[in-house]
Amino acid sequence: MNSVEIKPGRSLACGCAACGPSAPARRRFLAIGAGASFAGAAGLVPLRARAQTTLSPDAALDQLMAGNKRYVATDMTSFKEDLTLQKSRTVEKQEPFAAVLSCADSRVPVEIVFDQSIGRLFVTRVAGNVATTEIIASLEYGAAVLGTRVILVLGHQGCGAIKAAVGGKAVPGQISALYARMQPAVEQGGHDYETTARLNAKIQAELLRTASPLLVEMINDGRLKIAAGYYSLETGTVSLL
Repeated sequence: MNSVEIKPGRSLACGCAACGPSAPARRRFLAIGAGASFAGAAGLVPLRARAQTTLSPDAALDQLMAGNKRYVATDMTSFKEDLTLQKSRTVEKQEPFAAVLSCADSRVPVEIVFDQSIGRLFVTRVAGNVATTEIIASLEYGAAVLGTRVILVLGHQGCGAIKAAVGGKAVPGQISALYARMQPAVEQGGHDYETTARLNAKIQAELLRTASPLLVEMINDGRLKIAAGYYSLETGTVSLL
């Protein structure tokens, strides 16, 4: 896996007052993990998740990628499952083996791309697949409470959010709030959309590996793996970065 440059002084946190460039590093670190720490103190999040899957992190990633190969080959198995049975089995609980941080783009149907049915994937989506505080908290929940063994940050071809960030033009509403989180990739991507999309996925994955004390602990204990990938709209193939 190629290294990603995170420039000194560049904050990859959410951009709020607690995470801004002027905030001490310790405060930014605590701001991101505060939600998980509070929940743990309240007894909502166990210190160690009870794994609901017997898969190792590497095996979970392999299973995710095997599903994508079936999708590309149009030999999907998830559509053949009994959905009535699947719905009844997941009323009281969910047992996802993997989590995906994906762009909100409608052309990236995550469960279909990985040939997975109800209750198998824990999916978070936001334009530009950026790791905001809320996204990190959600992925922490998936790993610590639901027992997901791998988190895949999935960038994709033709990402509108990436194109907007590279262009840096004025946009309506709050759309430009996404720009800051993608700026490290924009600076390193040489104004090439697809290079920037790949870099952004890698940078967001690296942020997850380092900014959350909870996820760091699970990685160090061998209970979690975080990877980055890139989805081709043309071929349907997911490539690990």
